[in-house]
Amino acid sequence: MGRDVHYILNLIKNHQFCRKAIQQIHAQLVFITAENTSSPASAIPILLTLWNSLIRHYSLGIYPQESFLLFKHLKFQCGRIVFFDSFTYSFLIKGSANLGEFRVGKQVHCLSLKDGFESHVYVQTALVNMYGECGVLGEAKKVFDEMPVRNCVTWNALISSFVKWGDVRVARGLFDLMPEKNVVSWTGIIDGYTRMGRFDEALSLFKEMVVVEGIKPSEVTLLAIFPAIWNVRCLECCRMIHGYGEKSGINAFDIRVVNSLVDAYAKCGSMEDGVRAFEDISDERRNLVSWTSVISGYAMHGMAKEAFDSYKMMVDEGIEPNRITFLSMLNACSHGGLVDEGLEFLRKMVDEFGIQPDIKHYGCLIDMLGREGRLEEAEKIALEIPNTMSNVVIWRTLLGACSFHDNADMGERVMQKIMEMENKYGGDYVLLSNILAGMGRYVDSEGVRRVMDEQNAIKAPGISFT
Repeated sequence: MGRDVHYILNLIKNHQFCRKAIQQIHAQLVFITAENTSSPASAIPILLTLWNSLIRHYSLGIYPQESFLLFKHLKFQCGRIVFFDSFTYSFLIKGSANLGEFRVGKQVHCLSLKDGFESHVYVQTALVNMYGECGVLGEAKKVFDEMPVRNCVTWNALISSFVKWGDVRVARGLFDLMPEKNVVSWTGIIDGYTRMGRFDEALSLFKEMVVVEGIKPSEVTLLAIFPAIWNVRCLECCRMIHGYGEKSGINAFDIRVVNSLVDAYAKCGSMEDGVRAFEDISDERRNLVSWTSVISGYAMHGMAKEAFDSYKMMVDEGIEPNRITFLSMLNACSHGGLVDEGLEFLRKMVDEFGIQPDIKHYGCLIDMLGREGRLEEAEKIALEIPNTMSNVVIWRTLLGACSFHDNADMGERVMQKIMEMENKYGGDYVLLSNILAGMGRYVDSEGVRRVMDEQNAIKAPGISFT
């Protein structure tokens, strides 16, 4: 039977992405189990190894519920010859996490306790992770507190759970109590501060990890710290990470890091460094994200010609653009005042690539038309946006264009649309009031200010740098 086990295990591994093949293997296992109902006790662990492999496959797949159906079948149909171990329960708990169903996980939790796994570190760690993934943080903390033995993975699972649900304060408290921290622990808490927009603290932790603790960041750490770097515009940090990535070999094997580096350089103000990083990527490794990152960089720096050239080279290399690529091109056209070219890109996106515009594309288009004073076209597009997609930002963008071009008549129409969606933001009233005042319509301007007071609209406080 040993040879059969290795053969079937290899089949599961080699066909893990082929649902039909896995179902055939499943059927074969049912047959093998039925044949071995009277086998000696030594055959039971071998059978369980096979079933566990299948349960693991289902729990990690796109239909995790199948792992529970299989477990139920084994428990009630083959209970006399199949006994479950820690691997079985760990896989089922992972399946619960993937389903996002903590109630199912709770049932598995109870069954694992009945089978004597209340102190098993791997099963209990899987439970901490499952409850955390499902947002039941109280249960996750309770399991953690009741564990007689914890390992680094257990601590990381609980910290990551609080990070995921935005409670970085508790996550930091746990991190500080952690007896032994590894790169996963540091990456988790750094990611937490980045997610919460506390970028300076994220960078401070990153420097402490590298300089004080001497822990080498992984590619995941670098991906977690990049948003902090570009939000504080730390060009020096970009260059340090660039150098580390080259020396450690990360840049050579993880294209995600290099793509993020191109993006970070652009957002930190050095398109020259971003282009250099992009050009260091070999033609074979460049992917859609690489090209979109450099195109986006050119767009934010107002380098429309370079963005156009990059787009053309990308398409010539057979790489098909996506909606983010087109959004970057629309931004490039907007900043370069190339309205007709932007409209042509929108046409290509829809007609040639079958990509329907979303609210960001519409917003960019209206901004582009508004900058050039083509307000009637911008209003027409705004009115054509489906109600399920349209939002107040679109109309505020158009109102800003009306203000810039002193179009009071359209400004009043746009303001009416804004009022239908939201009437408590004082900035809208102030903008329309100023448009009317600029046109000499002082009575109407005062009327708008009066309505603003009646609506108790929020007025943005003034600020000073002195």
